[in-house]
Amino acid sequence: MRNLVKLAAGLLVAASFMASAASAQTVLRSSDTHPDGYPTVEGVKYFGELVKERTGGRYAVEVYHSAQLGEEKDTIEQVRSGVIELNRVSMAPFNGTVKESIVPALPYLFRSEEHMHKVMDGAIGDQIKTAFESAGLVVLAYYDAGSRSFYNKQKPIASVADMKGLKFRVIQSDIFVDMVAALGANATPMPYGEVYSAIETGVIDGAENNFPSYDTAKHFEVAKNFSLDEHTILPEVFVMNKAAFDKLTPEDQEIFRQAAKDSVAKQRELWAAKVSESRAKIEAAGAKITTPDKQGFIDAMKPVYEKHVTDPVLKKMVADVQAVQ
Repeated sequence: MRNLVKLAAGLLVAASFMASAASAQTVLRSSDTHPDGYPTVEGVKYFGELVKERTGGRYAVEVYHSAQLGEEKDTIEQVRSGVIELNRVSMAPFNGTVKESIVPALPYLFRSEEHMHKVMDGAIGDQIKTAFESAGLVVLAYYDAGSRSFYNKQKPIASVADMKGLKFRVIQSDIFVDMVAALGANATPMPYGEVYSAIETGVIDGAENNFPSYDTAKHFEVAKNFSLDEHTILPEVFVMNKAAFDKLTPEDQEIFRQAAKDSVAKQRELWAAKVSESRAKIEAAGAKITTPDKQGFIDAMKPVYEKHVTDPVLKKMVADVQAVQ
């Protein structure tokens, strides 16, 4: 009888342990350079909510916004090495690592945001996702970042001639450096978090970005001339460390992929609203928006394409993008 009691007690302890193990939660860390409330931050948060719900709480996502884990260049290395599991970052910093990522970063490639959506949601987007795996990353989603334009503290820019001699901060990408040079200006790659003080102190004259970033980073305070040249419509990429993804069960992998896909619609909705809100805010604050002769900017990009689109794979990708209607 005593042995039966011990056995029953042992079974209860074992059952309790298994229940505890089954309810254990794995917390995944995700980085973003933008502040809390920014559409990309909220997109990843929504992804985390869906993952938590659909895995019964077995997985949760902690989003470290405002570059708490470092600037994008640092967090890219962190996610590739597995120090963090997830990262939302611009596509351009991957240009030197994943050659296929060069294509979405090319100036004036996409005709509109709708065109970009069709491309990135289709076969070309899938081709880029596959290419990222060789860098130890799984692309879960492409997020909106709108169109990028130049802004500066010196003068309005109405034509390419107005760019001459100005110093602009750019993303740490050779394409962006060469794009600025082709326009007669000088490019200074630097981390996003250093831009405000660099403009304020005269290290640079301005930068290039979208309305929400121009607003939330408060660059409109120190560079009030915004030129709506819309040189790139560059998607953001939400990636996961491949080793961490491969450890998931096939069922959980599908949950992660579907949650990311579902978060895209949410992020795009938030993005569209934020663009309108930010434009109204910066105009009310006295920023001057100029719409330049865009054709002059487009014509100046020929040497950029000649330098960066030499590989047959990239040439075909560019042609395929341009063929998407």
